[in-house]
Amino acid sequence: MTATAGTLLDGRYRLDTPIGRGGMSTVWRAFDTTLERDVALKLLHRDVARDGDHLERFRREAKAVAKVSSRYVVGVIDAGEEDGTPYIVLEYVEGETLKDRIRRLGRLEVAEAVAYAIEIARGLQAAHDQGIVHRDVKPQNVLLDEEGAARVTDFGIARSLTDEGLTADGRVLGTTDYVSPEQALGHPVTPQSDVYSLGVVLFEMLTGDVPFHAESQVAVAMHHVRDELPDVQSRRPEVSSALAGILDHATAKDLTLRYRDTATLAEDLEEALAIETARSGHLTGEATTVFQSLPAQTRRRVPGQVQHPWRWLAGIAAIAVVVVALFAILAGRAERGTGTSGATRAADLTPVSLGQDRARDYDPFGDQTEHPRAAGFVLDRDPTTAWDTETYGGGELAKPGVGIVIDAKPSVAAQLIEIRTSTPGWSGAVYAAQGASTAPATFNDPAWRRVGTVSSAVARTSVPLDTGGSRARWYLVWITALAPGQEQARISELYLYR
Repeated sequence: MTATAGTLLDGRYRLDTPIGRGGMSTVWRAFDTTLERDVALKLLHRDVARDGDHLERFRREAKAVAKVSSRYVVGVIDAGEEDGTPYIVLEYVEGETLKDRIRRLGRLEVAEAVAYAIEIARGLQAAHDQGIVHRDVKPQNVLLDEEGAARVTDFGIARSLTDEGLTADGRVLGTTDYVSPEQALGHPVTPQSDVYSLGVVLFEMLTGDVPFHAESQVAVAMHHVRDELPDVQSRRPEVSSALAGILDHATAKDLTLRYRDTATLAEDLEEALAIETARSGHLTGEATTVFQSLPAQTRRRVPGQVQHPWRWLAGIAAIAVVVVALFAILAGRAERGTGTSGATRAADLTPVSLGQDRARDYDPFGDQTEHPRAAGFVLDRDPTTAWDTETYGGGELAKPGVGIVIDAKPSVAAQLIEIRTSTPGWSGAVYAAQGASTAPATFNDPAWRRVGTVSSAVARTSVPLDTGGSRARWYLVWITALAPGQEQARISELYLYR
C-alpha cells in the first residue's frame, strides 16, 4: 500500500502526519475514527515487509509490548495489516523525546535526571517481568508526556527471554552509543544489558553528552567493551558520591558487579533522589512527582520544608521551621559518616556500616601523627572532603610507609575495600589485624597480615581482600610510594565490604 495523509487503514485509522522514521518503519500521527482519539501508528516499510525476518520482528514487537502494562511504557492499542503491510497502533504521547530535551537544555538538573532514570527503570522492569528485554534503551526511545513523565517506547528489537531466532545471540542490534559490552560482542543479552544502557542514558542526562566518541559506530562499541565510563564527578562535580557509585554499579563491565535487575537499580536511584533533593534544598519538575512516589521511609530523609514548601509559608509555623531545621542539622552531624551511602553495591557483597569516628591516621615510623584531625573524612561520605598525607618534598616518603586504619568493631571477614582518591598513581597494600582495643602500635607487629595490594591507585580502586574467611577488627590502607610528580597522597572515601 502507499501511505499518504488521509489514507484510512482497516476503515478505522486515518493517517495524518508522519512524526518519525526509522530503518524498518514510519510512525504516523493518526486518528482513530472509532474511538475519536489521536494515536501513533507505526507502519512497516513496503520493502521491509517482504523480508520474512523483519516482518516477524515487527509482529513480535506488537506481541511483546502488548504484554506490558506500566505507566512508564507507551502501550500497544491494536495491530493489523493493510494490503499486506503490517502496522502497530500505540498510544499517542504529546511531548518531546528525552534526547530532544538533552539537546535543548544540555545537562539536566541532577534531581530531574535521577527522576527520569527511576521512571525508565520502572518501565523496563515492567517489560522484564514479562520476559522482554528492550535491547535498544536510549533517550530517543523515551518520550516525555504532557505531564512530564518519562515513558519507554520502541521495542522494535526487543526479544523475549524464552524465544530464540530473530535476534538471537551473535547478532548485534541497538545503538552503539548506549550498547552494553555483551551485546556489542554478540553475547547473550539479559535485563542486565538494559541496566547498562540506562546507566549510559543517566550519564548523558547528567553531563549533556554520551561517554564515548569515535570515528565509527564499531569503534564506539569497542569503547563500551574495553573502557570504563569517564568519571561523572569530574564532569559534574555537584553529583554526589552516592549517585556516582550507582552509575558505576549500573555500567560495570563485569556482570557480577552490575545490578542484576532494574528494580534494584530503581531502589538505589530512589535513595539517590532523596539525597540529591536534601542537598539542593528544592524540588522542581518531574522530580517533584517522582519524589512523592518514593517509599515514606526514603522521603523522610528530606526536610519537610523541601517536600511541602507551601506548608511552611504561614507565620504561625515559623518557630516549628527553626526547630525542625536545627534538628535536621544536628541529626545530620550526628549521623554523618554512618552507614553505606555511596557504596558501590557489588553482587554477593554487602557494604559495612562505619561511623566517622572509626578512622585513624597511622604513622608508626615518623612523628606518630599524619593529619589525625582529617582522618574521619574518609568515612564521612562526602567526596569533597579528604584525608591526605603530609607533604613530602621530592615525592619520596622517606619512611617505609604511612596510612589510614579503620576500626571494623567488633570484627568482620571483609572481602573487598574500595578506595577513592583524587591523587591516583600511589601504591601500597592493605593489612588486617584482629583483637585488642587499639590497632597494633608497630607496623612490624605480627598481628598485621597483608590481605591486599594496591599496585597503582585509580580514582576508584577496588582491592579484593584475601582474609581466608578470618574476621579482623582493624583494616589498614598502607601507602608505600607516592605517584610520580606528587608530594602527597589523598583519600576521600573508604568502603569496606563483607
